[in-house]
Amino acid sequence: MRCIKCNSIEDKVIDSRASKDGFSIRRRRECLACGHRFTTYEQVERRDVLVVKRDGTREPFKREKLLGGLIKACEKRKVSLEVLENTVDEIINELTADNLREIPTRIIGPTVMAHLQHIDPVAFVRYASVYRQFQEVGEFNEVIESLENSPMDKLLQPDLFQPKS
Repeated sequence: MRCIKCNSIEDKVIDSRASKDGFSIRRRRECLACGHRFTTYEQVERRDVLVVKRDGTREPFKREKLLGGLIKACEKRKVSLEVLENTVDEIINELTADNLREIPTRIIGPTVMAHLQHIDPVAFVRYASVYRQFQEVGEFNEVIESLENSPMDKLLQPDLFQPKS
């Protein structure tokens, strides 16, 4: 590793441990030239995965794009960035478990929505409206009704969709 302070490539590893998620190794290093200490992360290199869009075009799978979509769906909600980052890791592990080289968006979208449904129902509806390309208000109602009928609804937010008496 190249030192970020003096650019030397000579360093020694002071400490190694598994990260919180268990999918990477955190290493504390010390530059032998200047003594500066820094942290690096090592993780398994995954094969390049392509996303197959609805129109048939392909683009590289990007973790940042997935995280950005979750952040946008959870905007102004009480969901921490740590929860979203962990969720992205879970989604990626799920999607890459079969070692497919190409993953269609018709698989990615529902996987993301399943995770969001457990995190925040409002974020779930926001994401679903973009993924399913809602054109009418009635489509929002259908998704909200599906949340009302799901067993998770009572655990997530018990009175969120209750009709007012």
